[in-house]
This record gives sequence, C-alpha cells and structure tokens, in this order.
Amino acid sequence: MEPIIQCENITMRFNLSKERVETIKEYFVRLMTGKLHFDAFEALRNVSLTIEKGEAVALIGANGCGKSTLLKIISGIYTPTLGKLTVNGSIAPLIELGAGFDMDLTARENIFLNGAVLGYDKPFMQSHFDEIMDFAELWDFIDVPVKNFSSGMIARLGFAIATIVRADILIVDEILAVGDIAFQRKCHQRMADMLKSGTTLILVSHNMEDVQRLCQKVVWLQDGQVRQIGPTAEICPLYIEAMNAKGESA
Repeated sequence: MEPIIQCENITMRFNLSKERVETIKEYFVRLMTGKLHFDAFEALRNVSLTIEKGEAVALIGANGCGKSTLLKIISGIYTPTLGKLTVNGSIAPLIELGAGFDMDLTARENIFLNGAVLGYDKPFMQSHFDEIMDFAELWDFIDVPVKNFSSGMIARLGFAIATIVRADILIVDEILAVGDIAFQRKCHQRMADMLKSGTTLILVSHNMEDVQRLCQKVVWLQDGQVRQIGPTAEICPLYIEAMNAKGESA
C-alpha cells in the first residue's frame, strides 16, 4: 500500500524584501527596474518523511522551526520551492479556524460560506447544518455577526464545519489550545472518533501531553530540517530534555 503522504527533499524558500516600500506602485516600479532586493530565507530544507494511512504523527520543535510551513505545504496552501510531495487522500485542514469567515456575516451565513470554501455545496451544508450548530453550541447566536464572537466561539464554529466530513487526513495546528475546557474535550473526542475510523492525523502542538496521548510517531524539526523521526515514547523525552537544556518550554 502506498503511503498516504510522502515528502521528498522538500525545501521552502521565501524572499524577504530588504527595503521598506511605502506603496504598491513603488513596489512594482522597483521590482520591474531591478531595484528591489531580497534576502532568501529557507523555512524548510531537504525535509523527507513518510506517513502511512491511519498513523497519528506529531510535528514538534521550537517556534520558527518550520512546523506550520510544512503543514501548509501538505495542505496545498504553499507550493514547495524544491522537492516532491505526494498526498493520497482528502484533507481536513484545521490550521487557522475561521480563516474563511466574513466577519460581517452571521454564523448562519458563514456556515454556508465556509462550506463553499472547503468545497461543499449548499444542499450538503443544509443537510449537516443542525449537526454543525449542535456541536458548536451556538444556537443562541445563529443570526449574530461573527465579528461579535469571541475567539473561542469562532474556533468552535470553525472546528464544527471543518470536521463535518471524515476526511482521510486531519491536519491540526495548535487549535486544541483554543476555547474552554469543555470545547477542548469535544475536540479531543471528535478527533479520537476520526482516528478510530482510520483517519490519518498530523498534529502540531507544544503540549507534549496532547502529543503523547494522540500520536504514535513524532517528527522533530529544528531550524527547518528533520532532526529525528521515531516513536513518540522515544523522541518526546529527548526533545523535552533538549528544550530544558536551552531553558525553553517545549
């Protein structure tokens, strides 16, 4: 059986402008005349890893090591500068909950808008509307503009929409730290149900308890490169020890 995800020598390079540019017009004038200079920044360098169907894998590492960049490449948000990515399945990306919302629209309107962004048609969203609202527990705010929601309420609505379909691959970036304890428990339970049904999980989290509870395998990134890959029980203690030695939190 083919791996569900395979990264082969993935490199992601960003160009950082050296000069301050005041207007879009000035930016394009400098760009067209060759007077705009950039510094190249490699967020990822020669990253290779394989994830099998049904695995629960955590990406760990200090801030700025490339975890979220790798998730966005796997999700199709970024195209890598170099290397090859193969994904054999549908993806539910829980990277920035509520990123597809229009803050001036109501919760009801945003359910259909966000569903469309995720590729679902209106009849599908109508058939799952009650289930989404039940999970989010936002019936009392159904016709309230989302701009009046707290960050936790937005996260609840975004999570409920994104997980309405049991995708082959669930990608989660730090969202388990959002919302109250009751919501976090509901998230954990829904994720556990998805894992039991064979969904593959890729998790980014600084919470080692979440990593150890949910994931069997860990990919430790450092300065945009893979430092170690292995069983969670083996890699997490090494990572925590390294962070403690630097005086940093995991």
